Amino acid sequence: MTEEARLTERPYVLLSCAMSVDGYIDDTSPNRLLLSNDADLDRVDGQRALADAVLVGAATIRRDNPRLVVRSPARRSARQERGLPVSPAKVTITGSGDLDPEASFFTAGGAEVCKLVYCASSAVATARDKLRMAASTSVIDAGSPLDLVTVLADLAARGIRRLVVEGGQNTHTRFLAAGLADELQLVVAPFFVGDPGAPRFVGAAAFPWHAGHRMTLADARSIGDVVLLRYLLAGDPGGSCHGPGLTLG
Repeated sequence: MTEEARLTERPYVLLSCAMSVDGYIDDTSPNRLLLSNDADLDRVDGQRALADAVLVGAATIRRDNPRLVVRSPARRSARQERGLPVSPAKVTITGSGDLDPEASFFTAGGAEVCKLVYCASSAVATARDKLRMAASTSVIDAGSPLDLVTVLADLAARGIRRLVVEGGQNTHTRFLAAGLADELQLVVAPFFVGDPGAPRFVGAAAFPWHAGHRMTLADARSIGDVVLLRYLLAGDPGGSCHGPGLTLG
């Protein structure tokens, strides 16, 4: 049975990623690699402002400490005028429950911004213990192993209609391999990383989009020195509900 057959209602899922020409999303230095530019970061901020929720994997929270909030005052005000919080809900998925309640994911944006932590069943108790003091945070059992179909169905039940997934490698791989993405916005930076120990956009998996089932290129344009490729992932690709057997953090 395909993912779409199992999941009768889910959010529109947009994957957003910036990578080097050779497909890396970071290097192995202690500092985060800057792949984008100011104009493109503003574009990403615009996508966040349009979203009901933004999702990253737990490993991305630990490594990059992202804030995941809307930065533009004008966009924040526009959301408020529509009766929405200034920033979309924050979502993460974790297999271990190892999350720091002082991470920016939980503190940036204040108590007004909802935080949803989807855990493998075995990690629920650990996550609830660690995050018991984190404001506006809910820990949800998403099965054993963690099931993205369960995550998306629960998000839909909470009124999430548009979900932006911002990484990292394992998370992008799982969504794409499971056929649970509707759109891919991929930014290519004009340099190489060439570090075999660094994370790439996706890992090895049996992806439903291949030479015989191509994605639809909806837009290709330069934004300063980077290029945005926007793909639509239409059709009924099938796939495994648990993705390529990756380990969640």
